[in-house]
Amino acid sequence: MADAASVPAAAPQETYSITLPLRDYRPVHFKLEVDGKTAVVTLNRPERKNPLTFQSYAELRDMFRALQFEEEVKTVVVTGAGGNFCSGGDVFEIIEPLLSRDMPGIMQFTRMTGELVKAMRACPQPIVAAIDGVCVGAGAIIAMASDLRVGTAGAKVAFLFNKVGLAGCDMGACAILPRIIGQGRASDLLYTGRVMGGEEAERWGFFNRLVEPDAVLEQARALADTLSAGPTFANSVTKRMLHMEWDMSVDQAIEAEAMAQAVCMKTEDYRRAFEAFAAKQKPVFEGN
Repeated sequence: MADAASVPAAAPQETYSITLPLRDYRPVHFKLEVDGKTAVVTLNRPERKNPLTFQSYAELRDMFRALQFEEEVKTVVVTGAGGNFCSGGDVFEIIEPLLSRDMPGIMQFTRMTGELVKAMRACPQPIVAAIDGVCVGAGAIIAMASDLRVGTAGAKVAFLFNKVGLAGCDMGACAILPRIIGQGRASDLLYTGRVMGGEEAERWGFFNRLVEPDAVLEQARALADTLSAGPTFANSVTKRMLHMEWDMSVDQAIEAEAMAQAVCMKTEDYRRAFEAFAAKQKPVFEGN
């Protein structure tokens, strides 16, 4: 695993060896806590509202990739320290160095950031974002790429790329955001870069639920724990199908879901649910 001091300032190709089980891994660029079946990832630079660096992008990407092989963790919570979620890419550690890069070097960076979103979508565990305060730029993308979002009225969500002279099509935003809040509303945010407040985010469907600031992490963890206590193999199938069916016709999706559901009907969790129902008990799922 790379040491933070030894990583070059502009090294988006940096990779991290993630040890499994994840509870044994000690991240360099964020905090990680595994409690039971839930992992909590905390972006932890509160003095700067938790901006991302080349290295934190890469380490997050590699951690989410490794989750495809993790057996203990069934749900992930992503949050930020100090009352803010994430202020996006660090101005002096990412944005300024990119000004001196040639096109291949810039493409290396933009593809690397996209790989983080791909890894988040590909890992089988549902991801719950706990969002308070600033959630902008790449921070808004990480929230968008999560499966569920718990926010506060005081949250400020903005896809700021237009504000810095860039297109709104960053890290999959033009593909994913319209599927969450609709084409017209996504166009509003991506063309203007304006702030979407927490109440608007909940009304538009970006936030799944709105809670008080002192409860946002607690509620996100409670939601994650509920998912972790459920039929987690089936949850991973739901996540996979939600992602895959973007590219399918309705007829193709119905057939794909028939096959996916048939697989789930051969799991022990399905049998446990029937036996518990027959005995008028609550099923205890084990994820197999």
